[in-house]
Amino acid sequence: MKSSFRIPVIFTLLSILLYSCQENRVKTEVINPEILESAFKQYKEKSIDNRRFGYQVIAPLIAKRHALFENNVLGESVEGRPIHLLSYGKGERRVLLWSQMHGNESTATMALFDLFNFLEGSAEDGFESIRQAIRENLCLRFIPMLNPDGAEKFKRRNAQQIDLNRDAVRQSSPEGIILKNVRDEFNPEFGFNLHDQNRYYNVEGSSLPATISFLAPAYNEAREVNAVRSKAMKVIVGMNHLLQQVVPGQVGKYNDSFEPRAFGDNIQKWGTSTILIESGAYPGDPEKQYIRQLNFMILLDALYGIATERYLNYTEEQYIAIPENDSKLMDLLIRNVETVVGDKAYLTDIGIKSSEEFLDSLILMKGNIVDWGDLSVYHGYQEIDANGMVLERGKIWTETIPLEKLTEKRALDLLREGYLAVATEKTNQGQAHQLPLVVFTEGNEPDVNTTLDKSPLFFLSKKGEKKMAIVNGHVIRLDNGENFSFWQLVE
Repeated sequence: MKSSFRIPVIFTLLSILLYSCQENRVKTEVINPEILESAFKQYKEKSIDNRRFGYQVIAPLIAKRHALFENNVLGESVEGRPIHLLSYGKGERRVLLWSQMHGNESTATMALFDLFNFLEGSAEDGFESIRQAIRENLCLRFIPMLNPDGAEKFKRRNAQQIDLNRDAVRQSSPEGIILKNVRDEFNPEFGFNLHDQNRYYNVEGSSLPATISFLAPAYNEAREVNAVRSKAMKVIVGMNHLLQQVVPGQVGKYNDSFEPRAFGDNIQKWGTSTILIESGAYPGDPEKQYIRQLNFMILLDALYGIATERYLNYTEEQYIAIPENDSKLMDLLIRNVETVVGDKAYLTDIGIKSSEEFLDSLILMKGNIVDWGDLSVYHGYQEIDANGMVLERGKIWTETIPLEKLTEKRALDLLREGYLAVATEKTNQGQAHQLPLVVFTEGNEPDVNTTLDKSPLFFLSKKGEKKMAIVNGHVIRLDNGENFSFWQLVE
């Protein structure tokens, strides 16, 4: 579960040190998670509070960096947006971190700006020993937004429609060329490849989401482990050790099949110990602000672990023991509901996933039935045990009702009468609303037949009484009208 810590404002350095290892091993200094959470709260970049932002948001944050950072423009994206390299530290050990290679994967980008604020923090804040270890031992270089064109549209690929993470060899994109040149010229010992993954990954053998996933990518088809890859594995073990204290059981590991086109695999091959970090999902965190905090914590801890060589205390075996990712999560999983085809009644499970659509600051979730049958090996962020319930088809209210007269109470009354959708004026098409049913305009009448690959729009009834309405993948409990605060568009 999400942790909440209370600690004094003033720390002593002793609170950082938890234990030291045996004589024949490197001294280990583990940062208490409470310290890391407190540092995040103090240095969080407050101008970014959601995960959809473009270059124009980060440009002033780069420009305001103090003398501790060196800012260089490496070149431009396809559409002419600058790609920046920020440098920090005067140590000999070189570390490169790059984020938002995919334009809609911005969680780590937010965390990097929190980290920049921390590295520029006051020497009197109680964290100076951490900063000093990093500043004196590491030479850090950051590319905070490699794909600014994709970020502008909140799309995965760049303006050429190229997946930058498959452009390490062909080098068709200016962004891919920039990353390759930086890696070659800087020749870092460690590299952090920062991404987001979809929310349907769970930790193998568990119903818990893979909130953070790791990979020390393979550098060849045989997936051999050399000294370079081994170091990446050990750094990951340290981050996993931290995460197990704050989100226990919610860390997964990617399959390490070699991908010859990918930057991570090739950068490992080129001699940089490469760590892939993927930010997944955490329940109740649609804007990934808590996962942003986790990114800040593990990145700061990893950099400190590299600076102090703490990572050498971990083993490849501990990395191998991290459970792998699975993909067995649904947004909504309805189990054991009775349905009928022809004259045959049978029990089925129904799996529903929802795609995100964005309207300014609003997130609209549009559901789709993705699986049907025995889904006993799957898990849901929300689950309904529908034993004793029957799937019931809904009706459509075709008489036009002005949108302003469709109150929440009227909408719930219509649901209880068996109507799942209602018509309104054409002029309202595309308008956002929070009504617990489908609102449509002439020519856009929804399909209320419930089958695979359709929008989920049906009732769950028990002994002839409608208990729940499923509207676009959302659950409305008809006894009290709970859980219907969600956004839709008039269709």
